[in-house]
Amino acid sequence: MAIRDAAPAAGGVEYGSHVTPFLALSCVVACCGGFLFGYDLGISGSVTSMNSFLKRFFPEVYRKKQDSRVSHYCQLNSEFLTLFTSSLYVAGLLATLDASSVTRRFGRRTSMLIGGTFFIAGSAFGGAAVNVPMLLINRIFLGIGLGFTNQVEILAPPMDTTTSFGR
Repeated sequence: MAIRDAAPAAGGVEYGSHVTPFLALSCVVACCGGFLFGYDLGISGSVTSMNSFLKRFFPEVYRKKQDSRVSHYCQLNSEFLTLFTSSLYVAGLLATLDASSVTRRFGRRTSMLIGGTFFIAGSAFGGAAVNVPMLLINRIFLGIGLGFTNQVEILAPPMDTTTSFGR
């Protein structure tokens, strides 16, 4: 591989390491996490403007959207719709602040398990949602999962294959 044969920069140190399957898999998993976060950012805006979603969960917003006298700017003006959208991000922010102490005390594995558990619970609530409170629980649980897993990703050590660190 070209990476293995690269020379160090002036004054740099050359390590006897190369790209391993574990390192490549770690990069792919990290990229998938970033893609999913970006996907959620993009999809939440699209879903909140879908007629079928609004008709089922936010009927007053749907009625305003159908009314031609209401400005396009004011059609989605609803505190509950704003709460639905922002609850994931607020929960993620608060969970990230708490996740750092959990990671420091119990390790990255525990933080990842907590985040994964909240992702599963949030997905279950999202799939079973029949009202706005269930949707909010869904978004809050997903936000907590996001906060825990994003925090761990930032604090992950470099994948140095010359030592057992990072394995």
